[in-house]
Amino acid sequence: ALGRMVKRIVTHNGTFHCDESLACFLLKQTEEFKDAEIIRTRDPSVIETADIVVDVGAIYDPEKNLFDHHQRGFTETINSDYETKLSSAGLIYKHYGKEVLKKLLQENDDDVLELLYWKIYRGIIQEVDAIDNGINQFDGEKRYKINTNLSSRVGRLNPSWKEDASDEKRMEQFNNAIEMTGEEFVSIANGYHKGWYPARAIVADAVKRRKDIHPSGKILELSQFCPWSSDLFDLER
Repeated sequence: ALGRMVKRIVTHNGTFHCDESLACFLLKQTEEFKDAEIIRTRDPSVIETADIVVDVGAIYDPEKNLFDHHQRGFTETINSDYETKLSSAGLIYKHYGKEVLKKLLQENDDDVLELLYWKIYRGIIQEVDAIDNGINQFDGEKRYKINTNLSSRVGRLNPSWKEDASDEKRMEQFNNAIEMTGEEFVSIANGYHKGWYPARAIVADAVKRRKDIHPSGKILELSQFCPWSSDLFDLER
């Protein structure tokens, strides 16, 4: 890695998945890796040349920029409040998420970024992590299967058994997967930033002023119309 001008992101070759596609998108939003090349391999000698490794290598060591989750004994979660084991998407989000959101959303208020960081984790990252790690949404028998989630859509970008499955074709399709996961991430992040957060701020202000409206504090007056019920439930907890 030393002496090379272009940074190198290494992930595994073969069939690609939603988690490393999104992980690579997130890394490409950072100042350090925005111009990095992406290499897909399982060759240890090539992995050693990487500036950062995602979803391959069987090691999680953030100080060495190694971000795999497949190794035996891996139990990392986003924090102690959550049980969902991280995939490579969650690992990269855990370490680079706030930097990415600050840049993508052009948001400099740390308190706002903190709220959005957790909302976006629950809104997309946790789902990607859980699906990649085989964690079901619920116990019991499914009544039907969902085939249109982001992970499924990325899966369908892989060449079928009857199509060209050369490394070049897979790389082309992997780049499409990075673009697809990135569009979804940006759409969700923007939706929360432009819609959810402003509404939450109005509800939070109403909660703060509730005793000015009535001494009991049981009446809220919103300064303007906005979605309020789910935010009020969260604020009351």
